[in-house]
Amino acid sequence: MKLLAIETSTEACSIALHVDGVVRERFEIAPRRHAELALPWAEMLLAEAGISRAQLDAIAVGRGPGAFTGVRLAIAIAQGIALALDRPVVPVSTLAVLAMRALPSAPDPSDAGPPAAADVMPILATIDARMGEVYVGTFLWRDGLMQPIGIEAVGAPTSLAIDGLEAHPHWHAVGTGLSAVDGALPSRLHDRIASVDPTALPHAADLATLAVAAFARGEAVAPDAIEPAYLRNNVALTIVEQQALRASR
Repeated sequence: MKLLAIETSTEACSIALHVDGVVRERFEIAPRRHAELALPWAEMLLAEAGISRAQLDAIAVGRGPGAFTGVRLAIAIAQGIALALDRPVVPVSTLAVLAMRALPSAPDPSDAGPPAAADVMPILATIDARMGEVYVGTFLWRDGLMQPIGIEAVGAPTSLAIDGLEAHPHWHAVGTGLSAVDGALPSRLHDRIASVDPTALPHAADLATLAVAAFARGEAVAPDAIEPAYLRNNVALTIVEQQALRASR
């Protein structure tokens, strides 16, 4: 299986190449440089592996949620490559990709497979959505699969309904949403969180791991069938909304 993975939904730009169980990755926290880095990194990884684009079986993409422009960029690149090669695309939730960072030993790009982990591990993945909100998703790591527990959502961390939260008493929480609005989310859920990593960001190596499994399950789609997960339509606050947000802090 040869798969190129693209994840640019956050401030991190990440590209990975999975070739028959071996994963290579480029990762950098590079705000506003994703468009500059993504395609050159992809070509570098292909060259390092000694394969051409034509040898790829599929393209994987982090479909969001995340930064509006970052999600659009990843999908546009994935669609462009997939259409040119007549290959399918494997869309994967960026929150599911982020949830992989909670595992006891997150996948190393040189590893051949997913890490060893507890048989059942509930994970709360959250990304700072700006504008006083966070993106949240709940997942269960079971039998080597990242399974969504509830519906992904966006909202204020102090009041957002988190689907599936009551399914388990303790959660491993990861992502920049934990630091948003002065750490409101971990403060609210302090008795439910077993571990916290507010610096975690999604990696394309993790995306590749999830996408290979999804491809095997028949979840690849045609390039024009990809649906981005924005979770909200607003991408900027109005002046009135900004003033109200500042007044509430």
